[in-house]
Amino acid sequence: MKKIDEFNASDRIEVKLLDNSIHFLSGEIDDENINDCIKWIVYENLDQKEKTLTLYINSTGGDLYSAFALIDVMRTSQHPIRTITVGSAMSAAFLIAASGTQGERYAGKNATYMCHQFTENTEGKYHDLKATMKGNEISNDMMVAVLKEATGLAPSVIKKKLLPASDVYLTPQEAIDLGIADHLL
Repeated sequence: MKKIDEFNASDRIEVKLLDNSIHFLSGEIDDENINDCIKWIVYENLDQKEKTLTLYINSTGGDLYSAFALIDVMRTSQHPIRTITVGSAMSAAFLIAASGTQGERYAGKNATYMCHQFTENTEGKYHDLKATMKGNEISNDMMVAVLKEATGLAPSVIKKKLLPASDVYLTPQEAIDLGIADHLL
């Protein structure tokens, strides 16, 4: 087994971050990226010692279903999860940032937030289109439920202010005002 002084600089950084319950979620939201984050939360929850987990987020989004998986794990964590948005929290990453423990969600001064409706396009027969539309409706309802729990806003307000027909961009202060974040860094 390697000793810490035998690790390269990048490995030392990873060890130090892990020792301090810190993880970075950046780039595309996909199965690999989210699975690393889920494993980190599960690993940290093996430790009964009281602590706060810190998840830095910088992502323009990606796979919504992967985001839902992470959100479910975040909600079951015995430790509070602090989210810190630096750079961007867009699309699926927006939902993840909002799902941090209330009172522990931070927005960088230069962060950009963006939320939009979920749309999966398909080609094919009428029945395929109809099934896809039902799937889109289910996904959008799940997004409303996640945002309702995160913000306390009524579903009608969420649909109007966060999930209208076009993309919604928010400044850090607007994200705080809508209950997506709690504090400005």
